[in-house]
Amino acid sequence: MSVRSWPTRPLGELLRHVQDPVSVQPNQQYPNFGIYSFGRGVFAKPPINGSTSSATTLYRAKAGQFVYSRLFAFEGAYGLVPDGLDGCYVSNEFPLLEAQSERLRLRFLEWYFRLPTTWVDVATNATGMGSRRQRIHPEGVFSHEIPLPEPVEQDRIVAKLDAAAALIAEAQGLCREIDETANLLIVGLAHRADLAEADKLTAGWTRAKLADIAENVSEPIKVLPNREYPNLGIYSFGRGLFHKPPISGLETSATTLFRVRAGQFIYSRLFAFEGACGLVTEEFDGVYVSNEYPTFSVKPGALPEFLYAYFMSSHVWHSLAAESKGLGVRRQRVQPAALMNHELLVPPMSVQAQIREIFTRRPFFDRQRAEMQTEIKATMPAILDRAFKGEL
Repeated sequence: MSVRSWPTRPLGELLRHVQDPVSVQPNQQYPNFGIYSFGRGVFAKPPINGSTSSATTLYRAKAGQFVYSRLFAFEGAYGLVPDGLDGCYVSNEFPLLEAQSERLRLRFLEWYFRLPTTWVDVATNATGMGSRRQRIHPEGVFSHEIPLPEPVEQDRIVAKLDAAAALIAEAQGLCREIDETANLLIVGLAHRADLAEADKLTAGWTRAKLADIAENVSEPIKVLPNREYPNLGIYSFGRGLFHKPPISGLETSATTLFRVRAGQFIYSRLFAFEGACGLVTEEFDGVYVSNEYPTFSVKPGALPEFLYAYFMSSHVWHSLAAESKGLGVRRQRVQPAALMNHELLVPPMSVQAQIREIFTRRPFFDRQRAEMQTEIKATMPAILDRAFKGEL
């Protein structure tokens, strides 16, 4: 059926604004929810404390009601109240709407409000000052005209969109699994937790301290006020390095920075306890860091890829935390001396070479996975567009 044959109806003929007000009591907690922008639906929030809330009245929501944020409707903060959030409470900033006509399926409406064009059209009725203050009142929603096929056609479209969304979620999950599996393989080769220590030693593994296979190195440079210094950061949980904005010699309080070199192992003293470590690749060669980021060069008999793979393990992070200094979990600095005293089992070079080979191939597979994720991300908007053009 072509969308041209769908009649349009003002939402005011199909929806009504409903309110189930309750007076806020200081000795009560009120389950609460929020709404993601960009048509991503409803999520649970911490409960509202009656003794600290400025609201004197809240409104009880029911599963299946259509809800939106008056303040963020312009960027797609619409959704349906799910069964799990039935009976939650919201302020009057979240109008609750119900169908007053059997001609409208609310699941169809939910999908329709995932279209960015819908948000734009409804936002033309917004009031307020500035793009972040465009409150949209129920009257603004009610005046919007929706293309409305017969209920049986609405049900068919919803079923198609639900099925497509499930397949896309499955594909996204597979992409995550690919990444996680690659990490598990790398860490598994570096640790071989499936083997007893005696078996490892028989197979050529050797017990050593980190100081036996790596040395703490630094290449200090004096900071000049008329220069900018390329900078890097380190993701937590063994996820490697990323580019940061350059350090301005004029603005930084540091008088000395340290140049890093490709092939070095690097970590964050402050966040080592949560796996903030990485391998300096050619992409980051010559970048500058502060003394919060110690660097290490490996000695003969070890490869830097093995060192990185070894420290990707959460078990190792926890053992490093025991060596930490400082106050509080966010101040547990791990000093290079503690790292150098850390004992480990070093696999033979043949195993380390396998780890290097995986790291060498990893960028290619990461690019392919990123391209796949981009295509997957673009699939649902394309399907949604076709659905509301009557082409699904």
